[in-house]
Amino acid sequence: MSIANVGSRLLDIGGTRLFWWGKRVLDVVLSLLLLPALLVLACTLLLLNPWLNPGPLLYIQARVGRHDRLFRMYKFRTMRKGGPQVRFADQESHRITGLGHLLRRYRFDELPQIVNVLAGQMSLIGPRPEQPEFARQFMQSLPGYARRHTIRPGLSGLSQVVQGYTTDTDGTRRKLVLDLRYISECGVRMEAYVLWRTLITVVTGRGAI
Repeated sequence: MSIANVGSRLLDIGGTRLFWWGKRVLDVVLSLLLLPALLVLACTLLLLNPWLNPGPLLYIQARVGRHDRLFRMYKFRTMRKGGPQVRFADQESHRITGLGHLLRRYRFDELPQIVNVLAGQMSLIGPRPEQPEFARQFMQSLPGYARRHTIRPGLSGLSQVVQGYTTDTDGTRRKLVLDLRYISECGVRMEAYVLWRTLITVVTGRGAI
């Protein structure tokens, strides 16, 4: 299905007011339950990083959130220090450390984003937040891209569990179709499907995202 066809029929955000209220409550509750795991992992990495991944504990980057607001997104750092250029992830893969590969395989590097969830900047599930430079480019070249910013971005999402990482504009176009579908079909069934696929990926270390 093309972006144009998707965009023409997606006039409203799916889900009831009760669903969105419950989604936010669940975001907060699950994030609070994950806080001890975040603290334990942070302390472990503080001990390991000097030998296996020298440098700061966190990687902090500006991302575009709901209503086009910029926020600082947190991740555990998985790469050696490099240049300031804005690039697709595959162009930076040579800088990923051995420990970083392990963190990425099981998505542990994303765990600090529960702080963003608690701050109301992100949700556990939603379209993945993009870098401002890429977001501006895609809003000009991909019809309907700005609709991704009508809801909170997520740690995981439909496009992440189905499409996975993208390395070019064509991949971003395919992910946009999935993001717009998620927005229009939001509800308990969609949320449960994405959560289940995300858990499988985290437990097995295989799959999309």
